[in-house]
Amino acid sequence: MSDLIDDPVPGRNIPEYTVSEISGEVKRTLEGAFGRVRVRGEVGRVFKARSGHLYYDVKDDRNVLACTTWKGQLARLSVIPEEGLEVIVTGRLTAFGQQSKYNMNVEEVAVAGAGALMAMLEKRKAALAAEGLFAPERKRRLPYLPEIIGVVTSPSGAVIRDILHRLRERFPRKVLIWPVAVQGANCAPEVARAIRGFNALTPGGALPRPDLIIVARGGGSIEDLWGFNEEIVVRAAAESAIPLISAVGHETDTTLIDHAADRRAPTPTAAAELAVPVRLELMAWLDGMDARLTRALSGAVAQRGQRLRDLARALPRADSLLDGPRQRLDLWAERLPAALIRGVHIRRVKLSETSGSLRPSVLRRGLQADARRLETAAARLTRVAPTTGIARQREELTRAAARLDDAGARQVRGWRDRLTALDRLRETLGYKATLARGYAVVRGEGDVVTTRAAAAAAQALEIEFADGRLNVGGGPRAKPKAKTDKPEQGSLF
Repeated sequence: MSDLIDDPVPGRNIPEYTVSEISGEVKRTLEGAFGRVRVRGEVGRVFKARSGHLYYDVKDDRNVLACTTWKGQLARLSVIPEEGLEVIVTGRLTAFGQQSKYNMNVEEVAVAGAGALMAMLEKRKAALAAEGLFAPERKRRLPYLPEIIGVVTSPSGAVIRDILHRLRERFPRKVLIWPVAVQGANCAPEVARAIRGFNALTPGGALPRPDLIIVARGGGSIEDLWGFNEEIVVRAAAESAIPLISAVGHETDTTLIDHAADRRAPTPTAAAELAVPVRLELMAWLDGMDARLTRALSGAVAQRGQRLRDLARALPRADSLLDGPRQRLDLWAERLPAALIRGVHIRRVKLSETSGSLRPSVLRRGLQADARRLETAAARLTRVAPTTGIARQREELTRAAARLDDAGARQVRGWRDRLTALDRLRETLGYKATLARGYAVVRGEGDVVTTRAAAAAAQALEIEFADGRLNVGGGPRAKPKAKTDKPEQGSLF
């Protein structure tokens, strides 16, 4: 009877669940009890999967909460979780039954306080500086007068109006505006796309490529300006091939894009002043430079003219410089005919001495004497040498005689050629060639007259030109004989 009343197995009336059922109940209970919650803690391990989902931990000094942000939610985060950052995450708690774990699906991340935000900013600044993105040598010089200026800003704010107004006052230029969000979750990706978009334009295309980019925004809190501290914006500014001016916030506001930009402007209006010079000031400067150039040229010409006049007074006259060369020329002109004649006489004597030993009769007698000696040597060898050797010796003698004749003939030809060359040289150096150039030889009583006194003393003069000779009167005339009444006696002879 007691067996019918008492349950022999304790707990038999407890409900029984499958593993999937209990996992589902836990998930529904967890999501229903907490719903949408905000959790504060420090970001621990951060891992981004290949699928694009972001997995990270939020922890305090005792426990760890696993968090997940799906790929589609990641673009809407205003702050990307980084290890060591203190944040406030907003989302829903849920469970993952396959691993018996619970986690939090995070939809929004906010930095927990300005101190933590500044700490993250300094950490990011140090990391980017270590990569060399802020190095001074990476910065480019701004163009002096850009033709086209690209402006990255909100099209509805006062910033773009201030920039356009300032450009119109200083030096009107063409402006391309790339509208972007200047705060919020969309700020960083839109600003980065605008900078890269301006760089991707083709120079001279339908939409021209800017010569200068201005990234501008008005002032605000650090949270409002946080989009310009994002790594994607800093890298886009550092990679820009077009010079870039950062004009984010007011003078006291500093963002990371200011360090990566080529120039930082304290305000958007100041960015417009850095972009272009003042047209009127530039025209005045050009006028001043033109006047200075004119004065410098005039002064330089006057100074060099005075210098030339001073030097001219110290130089000798041209006539005095030529007096000496003229006298030497006259002296050499007087001495040249006599020197030519002496040279011809000397070479004629040398030619006569040389030609005396080159007469054919002398050479012929020498050849006959050599032939007789050869015949005598041949006869002697015929008497002494054996019969078999006589023919060989005779042949050798014949060849030697032939070689001797050839040598004599060559020597005669050489002498004849030399004689011919010397004769041509004689003709060239002779005074007749000088006569052909317009000179003349004056003779008096058979001797060459070279002075006026000798010509005056001669009874008759003979002038030889290139084409003949001419007789002319000489010195003082002889007095005529006195007439006598007696006729002259004729000569018997």
